[in-house]
Amino acid sequence: MADHMAPDRTGHLEVPGATLYHEVRGEGPLLLLLPGGSADAGIYDRMAARLADRWTVATLDPRGYSRSLIDGGTGEQRVAVQSEDAYRLIESLAPDGGPVSVFGASSGAIVALDLLVRHPERLHRVVAHEPPLVELLPDPERGRRLFASVRDSFRAEGVAAALATMTEGLMASAPSSPPVRETAARTETEPVEQTVREAEAVQRMHANLPVFLEHVLCSFSGHALDPEALARGGRKLVVGVGEESGTLLTAVPGPRLADRAGGGLVEFPGGHTGSSEHPEAFAARLRSVLLDRTGPGA
Repeated sequence: MADHMAPDRTGHLEVPGATLYHEVRGEGPLLLLLPGGSADAGIYDRMAARLADRWTVATLDPRGYSRSLIDGGTGEQRVAVQSEDAYRLIESLAPDGGPVSVFGASSGAIVALDLLVRHPERLHRVVAHEPPLVELLPDPERGRRLFASVRDSFRAEGVAAALATMTEGLMASAPSSPPVRETAARTETEPVEQTVREAEAVQRMHANLPVFLEHVLCSFSGHALDPEALARGGRKLVVGVGEESGTLLTAVPGPRLADRAGGGLVEFPGGHTGSSEHPEAFAARLRSVLLDRTGPGA
């Protein structure tokens, strides 16, 4: 199982201030998968393996994570910088100017949205799954306080305390916001056996948590998108919301984003981390969205 999930090739791309590690599988139009949270390219191994029959699937470690090294010390990370990292990787892997699709989850979805704002002409379709943008919450200040408290918990007591603070805050319902539409059928948990490759990825991603909690969480969740620029690219945008997310704070911005940008809204299997909870079903849903010729970007 480990062999069939390994990438066809790996590479290191020099960008201003960093070196980006990336993995590539398959052939066809380019599909770039952007990880969220403390995840790196390894989070998408199973999804990428299932999509490589139709696309050239690229995944990367964001700068400062795992195998993507930053020149000098790690400081506060900015969405615009990682967005340009993604653009440079796209230009490197698809220099012919062919159609490019981008999927991003959580903080990776925020990068994908910024990429759409900055380079709409380069993208065919963007799928942004549950971007935790506090400006799109009914009470943005509540979101800012929550993520600031998570960072404060990390500074005072470490990773475990920060994750506990985050879990408690995200699980709190958002009564003033409209609930995400319920679905009759839920995706069953897929029994999977973790490979050695996946176990190594989990260790790397856990080691990334201090960078995420200190340098990514607040700056990314507080990122402000240009609404007019986003609307101009809205026909290419699909916003993903987890079937099981309910009124979880990370799911609330999704419908609001789709409404403001004029993009489509699609439910994906699982919750906020559905791409790792249900990789096979999630990949199948993403495939249908990317191949839908009637929706945005068609």
